[in-house]
Amino acid sequence: MQLINQHAKRIMEECKVKARAAGLRFGDETLEYIVTNRQMVDLKPRIFIPTLYDYWVHDVETLKARGSYQVFPHNAYETVVNTRPTMSFYNDNNPDWLNVMIFYHVLGHIDFFQNNVMYRHTWSDDFSGQALADKRVIAGLRSEHGRWLDYVIEFSRGIDNLVGYYETLAELNEERSGHPTKTDFFFDTFLQNIKKVRQSEYLRYLDLYNELISGEQGEQSFFREVTEKYPELGAEFERYIKERRARPSDLLEFIMENSTFLNRRENEWMKEAIVIVRRTSLYFQPQIRDHILNEGWATYWHERLFIEDDRVRGNEVKYAKIHADVTALNRMGINPYAIGMRLLQHIEDMAEKGRYSYDYQRTRSMEEREKYDLHTGNGTAFLFKMREELNDFSLISRFVDQEFVDRHKLFVAGKRFNSDELRWEWYIKSRKAEDYKQMLIGQLYHPPHITVDEAETGETLSLVHHFEGKRLVPEYIPATMIGIEYLWGRPVKLKTHENYLEGNEERWRHVIYTSKDRKVTKDIGKHVSPEVESWFKSN
Repeated sequence: MQLINQHAKRIMEECKVKARAAGLRFGDETLEYIVTNRQMVDLKPRIFIPTLYDYWVHDVETLKARGSYQVFPHNAYETVVNTRPTMSFYNDNNPDWLNVMIFYHVLGHIDFFQNNVMYRHTWSDDFSGQALADKRVIAGLRSEHGRWLDYVIEFSRGIDNLVGYYETLAELNEERSGHPTKTDFFFDTFLQNIKKVRQSEYLRYLDLYNELISGEQGEQSFFREVTEKYPELGAEFERYIKERRARPSDLLEFIMENSTFLNRRENEWMKEAIVIVRRTSLYFQPQIRDHILNEGWATYWHERLFIEDDRVRGNEVKYAKIHADVTALNRMGINPYAIGMRLLQHIEDMAEKGRYSYDYQRTRSMEEREKYDLHTGNGTAFLFKMREELNDFSLISRFVDQEFVDRHKLFVAGKRFNSDELRWEWYIKSRKAEDYKQMLIGQLYHPPHITVDEAETGETLSLVHHFEGKRLVPEYIPATMIGIEYLWGRPVKLKTHENYLEGNEERWRHVIYTSKDRKVTKDIGKHVSPEVESWFKSN
């Protein structure tokens, strides 16, 4: 692995000028490395962070990738790491013109990393440097505690998908604004959770707030009215702030703070390893959640910028082939580069024509809808605004519409067994935008929502899986709970749900898993879960 030469670096600096002129925003400092196929394979299990801590699973994945590469040689043209300065890696087989195209792609990623609010907890971090410090800590702990360190890392990684990512973003907002606002607390927590007022009472205060907020004294006059009836509001708000700052944001934090096992003097070293696992997972959470938007954004910009670059001259056919391979729409499965790029182009076109408006939505004539074009000139600006605020889920939920599905002839595929020919067949199940949207959302990263039931937690750690349409993977539950039991030091209980057939109807029931002395028992409830039934009715 070596830095690119000065000639290539000079070309890439010219690319930065053109990208900034087009509206992209990113820091001045970037590091670009040329790597071999072997180095690309070896870096992948470490998420392309050369300084990531050592762990036996990384070595296993490296050996697995090397074996796969011998059978089927393949590698990405590049990869980019969100750190400060940003690092990107280029395969040494790439010709110079291809590296220029790829660098535009990389600049799209960097712009996304440094401007999308879902990454704001990473904006000022040199994660590569932090990873190096963590690696040294892990090496020191391993020399002192041996294989026990790997147990702690393995058990922590078993639940590191449950880290409080959104809670971290919320805390960061509160740090920047000082604290959560009293208004938010009054309407979101005080009235609904503490006083549990009726809806009519809630709406009365909402109307009062809207009426008084426009006056000279604004919120002051509103809260003078409120405190006449609720004098305890101030004390409750202060208590809320203190509890919010002290409350663990996820399961790993709760275990570290409350496990008598981890807080024994001889075991406190384990918390250092858990903190490193949690911090690493937290850093990469946004990248896991925006594969379609992130890759679509980078692909959109490498296409737009490289076509206008003089260095494409003479390589148009080669570029067209590579770009077509990268952005091909798969009829089976999802290509995030293709879907992301086309969805962004669709959004830009719709915004440019002024079609994200009430007037357009109420137009029913297909002929009028096809001709509708206000020439707003806001298409690109709309994309930049969207890039700042959305992730995959919000992008798909808001912008996958019937026009997008029809334009690209997209569909949801179904699978059925042909009993006459004794084979499985794929068929077009639906061309509706809502069905295609739900198919995309169903394939997004979505870790389970598991919280600690503090009221029931004592000797036994009580966990609750909040049902969101999918059950936990049964074969992973026992091993994961044994790992949690080790970190907690005492028994662990998990409340969840599983589906079953009652006749021809799918039903759901409570299930309780209990881990004690490295054995997991399963208690199946006999009644249908009202929580799950209500979820299906509301969705």
